[in-house]
Amino acid sequence: MGAEWVLPNGRQVISRGDFPTYRADKRCQAGDFDWRFRFPDCPFSFRLRAIRAADARSRAHFASFHLVGRRLRFLPPQSLVETTCRTMQGRFLLSPSPGISDIEAGILARAARLYDMAVHYYVFLSNHLHLLLSPRDAQHMAQFMGYLNSNLAREIGRSVGWREKFWGDRYHAVLVSDEEGAQVARLRYLLSHGVKENLVETPADWPGATALHSLLSGEPAIGHWRDRTLESRAARTGGLNSPEDFFVEESLELTPLPCWQHLSPEEIRSRVVALVSEIESDAKSAREESGRTPLGVAEVSRQHPHLQAPRLARGSLPLIHAASALVRQDFLQRYREFQRAFRAATTRWRTGTADALCLFPAGSFPPFASFVPGERGS
Repeated sequence: MGAEWVLPNGRQVISRGDFPTYRADKRCQAGDFDWRFRFPDCPFSFRLRAIRAADARSRAHFASFHLVGRRLRFLPPQSLVETTCRTMQGRFLLSPSPGISDIEAGILARAARLYDMAVHYYVFLSNHLHLLLSPRDAQHMAQFMGYLNSNLAREIGRSVGWREKFWGDRYHAVLVSDEEGAQVARLRYLLSHGVKENLVETPADWPGATALHSLLSGEPAIGHWRDRTLESRAARTGGLNSPEDFFVEESLELTPLPCWQHLSPEEIRSRVVALVSEIESDAKSAREESGRTPLGVAEVSRQHPHLQAPRLARGSLPLIHAASALVRQDFLQRYREFQRAFRAATTRWRTGTADALCLFPAGSFPPFASFVPGERGS
C-alpha cells in the first residue's frame, strides 16, 4: 500500500507497508524546514506509525525535513530561568488551601534539596505555577522539573480527587538575561501574581504557596513531604498508624537573585518591600479607575479544584527576557547557531551516518541518545 505525496519536485509514492493508503498534500520551500501535511480521516498516532513503517529508501525523502513539536532547549550554564507550568485545561487543581500549600512547599523544597537547585522565587496560582531558578544546564533543569511536576501531580491529584492528566503541557523555561533590570522585572512580575488578576489586594494576601513571606522574613520556607514508601511498608508490616508519622519536614532556603548576590539580607528585603509597595500602589490606582473590587481570599479558596478558568492567556513565550535589544539580539544569534548545528546533525543522523551523534552541539538532547554536556548550553 502507498500514499501519494505532493513535493516541490513532483509527485512521489512512499511505501506504507500494510497500512491503508491516504492521500496527503505536502508543501515546503527550498531551504526551509517548516512543513505540514494532512491525512483526511486519519488519526495522528496512525500517521506516525505509518511514517515509521516506511522502508529505508522512502525514509531518505524525509532526511532534509524536521518535524519539531517544541522549541529546542537552549540554556547557557548557570543561567537564570523563569519556569511556568499550567494545569490541564487551566483547571483550578492548585487551588490554595493550607493543606495544598503545605504539599507544594514540601515537594518543591525536597526537589531543590535532592537536585541541588538554586530557587530564587516561587508562586503557585490556582491553575499554574511560576519559578525563578538557576540550573547548571538543561539536563539539570529537566531532571528537577520532572521530579517536581510528577510528585505534584500525584500528591495534589490525590488530594483533590483528580485522576486524569494533571499538567496541560511540558514546563516552559524562558531565559532571563544577566542584566539587573531584566532580573528585577521578572521578580516584580512574579510578586504581582494574585494582585494583577484582581484576586487579592496585596501580594502578601495570596493564600497559596509563595516565597514572599520567606523573602520578607529571611527565614526558610517550610513544607512537608509525605513518605509513601514508609507508609506502604508500614501498611504491610502493621507498624506506624498515625498519618503524621509519614510526613517529613522539608525546608527551602531561597537564593538571592544573581544581580543581588553582593547585597546584604537587609538590603534585599528593603528592595523587595519597595517592589511590593509599587505593586500595591499600581493595583490600587487600577481598581479606582475601573471600580472593581478584588475577589477576596475567601472566594479564591472556595473555588472547586475541578472548575476550569473561563479564559486563558494565549500567546507564544519569548526566547529570553532582556532589558536591552542588544542583549536580546546577541542571544537570538547564539540560539540560531545552536539551532543550525542541531538540525545539521539531525540530518546526518536521519541518513544513518555512523558518527552523527558526535555532531550534536554541546548542551543538546539528541534523539534517542543522552544529553550532550559541555560549555555551551542547550
